[in-house]
Amino acid sequence: MKKHMALLLCALMILASCATLPAMAAEQHYPVSVEEYTYGPLDELRINKIYQLSLSDDPSGIPTGDFDRSGRHYYLLDMVRKDEVGVDTQPHTETVTMDSDTGDLAEVLKRLDAQMEVATEDGHTGTLVLDHTSVKVEVKGYKTSSRSLSATRTYPSLSDADLDLIPKTISDGGRTLTLADVQWASDGTYYTATAKYTGSSSSRHATGYTVTASYTGEVAKTNCEVVTYTAIFGSTKMEEPEPTSVPEPAPEAEAPASQELGTNYLPVLGVVGGVIALLVVACWGWQKMKERKMHT
Repeated sequence: MKKHMALLLCALMILASCATLPAMAAEQHYPVSVEEYTYGPLDELRINKIYQLSLSDDPSGIPTGDFDRSGRHYYLLDMVRKDEVGVDTQPHTETVTMDSDTGDLAEVLKRLDAQMEVATEDGHTGTLVLDHTSVKVEVKGYKTSSRSLSATRTYPSLSDADLDLIPKTISDGGRTLTLADVQWASDGTYYTATAKYTGSSSSRHATGYTVTASYTGEVAKTNCEVVTYTAIFGSTKMEEPEPTSVPEPAPEAEAPASQELGTNYLPVLGVVGGVIALLVVACWGWQKMKERKMHT
């Protein structure tokens, strides 16, 4: 018997708690903009609340109830839906590489395009602009080349055709040349030597240049995932309540002490009576359960 009573009480408590749970409400949306304007020949004040939702959002979360604002009462007139073409914009950088036969930066900049059209793999398109600060010129490699050098010197009025009288090396244009040949001539008293000097020079130069440059800007992609809802609210002026004068209360006669005491104790007597009634019911139930056990 006690087990059945406990189960019954638990069931009643669960039902009572479920009855008090509020209904699940849809997610509330907030406007992206609010517009106030006047409408019609009477310049009625209206408010448009604009919401942007995706196709998966529930529009029932848009508030449509009445509200008061600045002394006017606003109420919903209409709800307008419009499918918008959304645009996804994001920054983008493209880096290009090209060969060049010159390392002169000014000349390289002349050869680069000022703009470039791009289309990304995910469908974004746009126009990018050259970032001049990103342009870099690097040497691809070097090559060494050499060339032959020669010079002639004349040494007159020599006492003898003796090679020791001829310098074995000379400096020509900052380069050292070595004696290669001597031609002698004589006027019967003195000798004139015509000496030929030879040598070589080498130089190192770039075989080519690699240019890298970046183009930056924004690319955009259009889609239809945006739905715009416009809640249109009309309004009426709220009437201000007229001030009313409150009459002064008439003096009341003092109630007898016995009457005042009885009035104050009425709530207490009601509570005590309820407790006594519950105790009586509990005792009666306990007595019945005891009698059943004695009979069994």
